[in-house]
Amino acid sequence: MLRYMTIHPDRAMLPKSGTALGAGLALPTLIATAGPRAQKRFLEFFTATIRNPNTRMAYARAVGQFLRWCERRGIHELDSIEPILVAAYVEQRQETLAKPSVKQHLAAIRMLFDWLVTGHIMFVNPAHSVRGPKHVIKRGSTPVLTVEETRALIHLINVDNIVGLRDRALIGVMVYSFARVGAVIGMRVKDYYPQGKRWWFRLHEKGGKRHDVPAHHKAEQYMDAYISAAGIADDKNGPLFRTTRGKTRQLTRSPMTRVDVFRMIKRRAQDAGLSSTAVCCHTFRATGITAYLENGGTLEHAQQIEAHESPRTTKLYDRTTDQISLDEIERIAI
Repeated sequence: MLRYMTIHPDRAMLPKSGTALGAGLALPTLIATAGPRAQKRFLEFFTATIRNPNTRMAYARAVGQFLRWCERRGIHELDSIEPILVAAYVEQRQETLAKPSVKQHLAAIRMLFDWLVTGHIMFVNPAHSVRGPKHVIKRGSTPVLTVEETRALIHLINVDNIVGLRDRALIGVMVYSFARVGAVIGMRVKDYYPQGKRWWFRLHEKGGKRHDVPAHHKAEQYMDAYISAAGIADDKNGPLFRTTRGKTRQLTRSPMTRVDVFRMIKRRAQDAGLSSTAVCCHTFRATGITAYLENGGTLEHAQQIEAHESPRTTKLYDRTTDQISLDEIERIAI
């Protein structure tokens, strides 16, 4: 994993070929041999242009794989990379990666070369004219729970302890606000706040967007019980959903990670007798949207609640047509 953030862009001493960057990452030979200006520009691409840490890691991984692929084929200079070489890489990657992953690889490569061209490191962008694979999605693949399954999962959580109260509140926020797990674990105590007679969630979504959603009365009930038991109401700047210290069930001041939430969800799904392999963090987002639409909600309002730029993205989480399709298939009475 690339961790360029530990390298100061103005540092005069840049690593030589094959030496480690920050937390153990080697600078690609093609960049290291291109000189200090290229090295600095390469580091700036990840530190200055990409704000989302997940995107930064994914792009760094994609760029690193491509440059190493070029090196293995005898390419020793950046200007020796041509469109036909980039196209060959894209073609080969389709043999082992899904189309969305290939498109992401190409986007990362294209953006890096654009950055090097505007920084006068390269003359042209060899990936500019290369087209990625076509990929059209009309129905998402995120597993969705039924209303009964979701209720069973939540009600079977033992809330006699702080861990159960925390887990129920966290799942409640994802279900009733359609929130991404990243936005939920990024919440601080002050991001659950009163406005008028209702309580609201302040979610920090992708691209630095702040999104405020009114709390469903059940989510409000879950949150109040958790915060009261945790005794964190006055720690406004502290993380809302916190890890525990070993098996002591004592909360720390460290926020839960995506991995923590994923493991918790798998455990809770198994306790509820659900297939743990078919449940993930996104499941509760898709489940909430589907339940909302089945109960007469509109796609337009679901899009507003979820803070999607396009209704087509929201539609990917809508599974209300699944049962309709099944009923119609059963009409084939042979």
